[in-house]
Amino acid sequence: MLINNLTIRSATHNDVPVILDFIKALAEYEKLSHEVVATEESLLTTLFGTKPVAEVVIGYTENGVPAGFALFFHNYSTFLAKPGIYLEDLFVKPEFRGKGYGKSLLIYLARLAEERHCGRLEWSVLDWNTPAIEFYKSLGAKPMDEWTMFRVTGKTLTELANASM
Repeated sequence: MLINNLTIRSATHNDVPVILDFIKALAEYEKLSHEVVATEESLLTTLFGTKPVAEVVIGYTENGVPAGFALFFHNYSTFLAKPGIYLEDLFVKPEFRGKGYGKSLLIYLARLAEERHCGRLEWSVLDWNTPAIEFYKSLGAKPMDEWTMFRVTGKTLTELANASM
């Protein structure tokens, strides 16, 4: 699909090296490179294995250069009784920012959400990422200030999983 001079298509297993490059670039931007443990093998399994748990779309410039990506998966709203799309990561390489590519990727996901009869498209943004927050607000996105995200991971996740009932 072509949106604002960006060709957006679903990723395939052949795109795994490009996806991993985007993940590493995003982590570097967010100053979280030390947390990346993803490998090509783990991405192949989780994105393109027998039971994929997420999807990826990649945006390409007119010259066929990968400019940005979005990684997302379905969630579910009990109140709406509908699926939703949760955008885990949206990233446009710095040299391609300001061209509308991030907006193009979000438009693509909004259209996909409509096609799949989803009740919402949602995502999280780091509180220090003012440019992203302003960009999302300019598109009509509303911050969910009354919600606080919680997470268990690593050792804490293992401890919870092994807790007594």
